[in-house]
Amino acid sequence: MKTLKTMKDFMREEDGMGTVEIILIIVVLVGLVIIFKEQITGVVESIFKKITTQTNKI
Repeated sequence: MKTLKTMKDFMREEDGMGTVEIILIIVVLVGLVIIFKEQITGVVESIFKKITTQTNKI
């Protein structure tokens, strides 16, 4: 009986779910960065160019 109760308690435990969810989110984000790397680089470069030109005006 004690073994059955222990198994039921183990199945209801959700402590490890947070870690799995965080790892999955990181994997998805890394995948998106890899897929859209060129677009992200272009946007960042254009932002820095605007910042540089506007700071020269001040």
